[in-house]
Amino acid sequence: MRPILTILALLLANAAADCDVLQDICVADLSSEVKINGYTCKNAATVTPNDFFFAALANPSPINNNTLGIAVTLGNVEKVPGFNTLGISVARIDYAPGGINPPHSHPRASEVIFVLEGELEVGFITTANVLMAKQIKKGEVFVLHYQKNIGKGPAAVIAAFNSQLPGTQSVAASLFSATPALPDNVLAKAFHIATPEDEKIKSRFAPK
Repeated sequence: MRPILTILALLLANAAADCDVLQDICVADLSSEVKINGYTCKNAATVTPNDFFFAALANPSPINNNTLGIAVTLGNVEKVPGFNTLGISVARIDYAPGGINPPHSHPRASEVIFVLEGELEVGFITTANVLMAKQIKKGEVFVLHYQKNIGKGPAAVIAAFNSQLPGTQSVAASLFSATPALPDNVLAKAFHIATPEDEKIKSRFAPK
């Protein structure tokens, strides 16, 4: 029985997105040149309530005619130093009508959203290639990895993550705008397309 309990404990420990907290607070010293997995703690005598405060999610962010029709406001450890070692971060996403946050992943976190306003189609795909999708509206919650505003007006959500720095990788952008670029023959074979088609797609993701 003891070996089984040990294995379960190790599996649960590895499932955590960030390391466990070892002290009450460890406000990130963002100016420190010491590089660790996370941030070093700043002197506790210099910690203030503002280290744990973030007001930028209170109001919509402008959507400046970007092709996706969304604006993302991040509240991670780089914006809220008090999040350091707590394993949490937040974000606000604003959507124009028809705006889309395309399929993506967060390498260091799971994500859940709460709808502030509007109506969205949201979903994710399991490792068995099953699409889990649903239409959600104000006050509702969903685990996700893509969203589209399907309402006639603007929409907004608050996203929560179980990591202080979750990171984001858009599936399409990561594949077709990587630096250095993925070889054309790799992408062409993976997507069952001809090389000229692959080059055309890459051109659409090139920096403007």
